[in-house]
Amino acid sequence: MLIAELKQLPKTLLHDHLDGGLRPATLIDIATEIDLELPSYDPTELQTQIFSACNEGDLEKYLKNFDYTIAAMQSRDHIIRIARECVEDLAADGVTYAEVRGAPELFTRGGLSIGGVIEATLKGYEEGMQNVRDSGKEIEVRAILCAMRHEERSLEVAHEALKYREEGVVGFDIAGPERGFPASKHRAAFELLIENNFPFTIHAGEAGPFEYIEEALLKFKTKRIGHGFRLLDELIISEDEVTLTDKAKLILDSQVHIEMAPTSNLQTGLADSYESHPAALFHKLGFNVALNTDNRLMSSTTLSEEYQAMTTAHSWNIDVVKAMNKKALEAAFC
Repeated sequence: MLIAELKQLPKTLLHDHLDGGLRPATLIDIATEIDLELPSYDPTELQTQIFSACNEGDLEKYLKNFDYTIAAMQSRDHIIRIARECVEDLAADGVTYAEVRGAPELFTRGGLSIGGVIEATLKGYEEGMQNVRDSGKEIEVRAILCAMRHEERSLEVAHEALKYREEGVVGFDIAGPERGFPASKHRAAFELLIENNFPFTIHAGEAGPFEYIEEALLKFKTKRIGHGFRLLDELIISEDEVTLTDKAKLILDSQVHIEMAPTSNLQTGLADSYESHPAALFHKLGFNVALNTDNRLMSSTTLSEEYQAMTTAHSWNIDVVKAMNKKALEAAFC
């Protein structure tokens, strides 16, 4: 399937991190302004070096590359610019609906409050959507607020999510290093959201075990799982057939939506190739799966390119891509 055909297809993106999707040229501009040292000041070379540095096969090493982008997002004006450009870039790739997530606590080092970060982000999205409309296209972008799972501000972030629920914030998430930081450590935040009927997704089964997926579903009744790769551990695969364990059947029966990001999973060492990435198998078995970008800068990718890579590897036709996008749109929080 040609990339041009995929770009023309209206697409839904549910798992994209704002601080993982900066334009290299923008990162260079801001770095020059704030005296931040980068590995290169040429946009093409910077993209190449960041992508290479993210290919260490380990989530924690992958996350270290956010030091550059987080440093560039410590002022209101910079956040607005980055959020605006995010919307424009997604629209250029044919995305018509997106939920872009970010952890506001990471962007308060320059004096902004969490509320100030949220307001700057939403303003940037609105400016981006207006620019897209002015160009003759349409896109709707909403915000998911992440709390860092290894920190202790999740309840505060959950309160802020509720505060801004009528202004463009549609969901909550926990992100960051997974091992040793299960969702249960943030029980108070999730209970607050459940009490207020506010939706959330949970990163689970990326670096952590399948038990984190099970916990997210059984304890907190989440409707979406970020990555969910370790569901693979509950499939018994032989040459002739695939058998689901009872735990895998629970995920299948629940139809919890799994937000998968193949390139990111290759970079962190979860999969060896697009051919071996389980998103294709999960879809074939009837799990509720769609593809995502995760971090467009870190993975040097777009949503169209994610679908192209998996289409090439698994001989998908356009109907498979449309079916996944339909599942993503149905799972959207807005």
